[in-house]
Amino acid sequence: MCAEEERAGWVSVHGGHSGEFCHHATDTLEAVLERYAELGFSWVGISEHVPAPAPEFRYPDQVAAGLTPEFLYDRFVRYVARCRELQKALAPRLKVLVAMESESYSGYEKFMKELMLRFRPDYIVGSVHHVSDMGFDYSAEQYRETADAVGGMDAMYCRYFDLQLEMIETLRPSVVGHFDLIRIFDEDYRARMHKPEIAKRITRNLEAVARYDLILDFNLRALYKGGPEPYVSDQILRQAVEMGIALVPGDDSHGVSQVGNFMEKGIGLLRNAGVSSFWPLPRSIDFSVL
Repeated sequence: MCAEEERAGWVSVHGGHSGEFCHHATDTLEAVLERYAELGFSWVGISEHVPAPAPEFRYPDQVAAGLTPEFLYDRFVRYVARCRELQKALAPRLKVLVAMESESYSGYEKFMKELMLRFRPDYIVGSVHHVSDMGFDYSAEQYRETADAVGGMDAMYCRYFDLQLEMIETLRPSVVGHFDLIRIFDEDYRARMHKPEIAKRITRNLEAVARYDLILDFNLRALYKGGPEPYVSDQILRQAVEMGIALVPGDDSHGVSQVGNFMEKGIGLLRNAGVSSFWPLPRSIDFSVL
């Protein structure tokens, strides 16, 4: 791995949403970061969602609250500024990385590159929360509606992994967020991910992650929400380890009470799978190629 490495106990490569800058989180960003410092984290990447560029791409809670794309963009401006302030203030106690979490709806390529050039984040987390421009991870009802609209569960999985590959190839994110999030409300995901058309896409996307030397977010929020295992699932974890892919824990916290949740369990799962605890830092963005 050519990214810088640091020996660390607790780190989060995908963490730190706050109620100050995310409608479905709680607490201030400063309070969230103070909690990371109190728990002895070596470093944390604060990866706030990018703003929706158009009304149809807002999350349902943002729609219900009447948050406009203009408001969301202005709030994101404040997020980056405040995060940079806290990055400096906390430097003696905690290494803070200022990141942003991508979306993958129509037009995201141009929009994301514009955001990256304007805000100059330390890195980006490449995530997929939409399939065919429809959200799927907000609720079980939304999940079923999107699956029905695209031709069923198997088709939704295939479209998700196709879009994820496109995102990886287009953005080359330092971190791929919650790789198998598409299984979020699927009780039969283990069997489904063994289906040939889905399994080959998983392998293909992991090969791209390995080829570009990216980090897989070992996302622990699934455990907080009552899921049986983190993102990635054990079968994908084992495959990624065999391919030499770096995995780093991310608590994906959404408030002070969630900081560090399930970190010990997550690190134990990684170590049992043969993952080193010399956690690599995400690679900085090469802005010259954008």
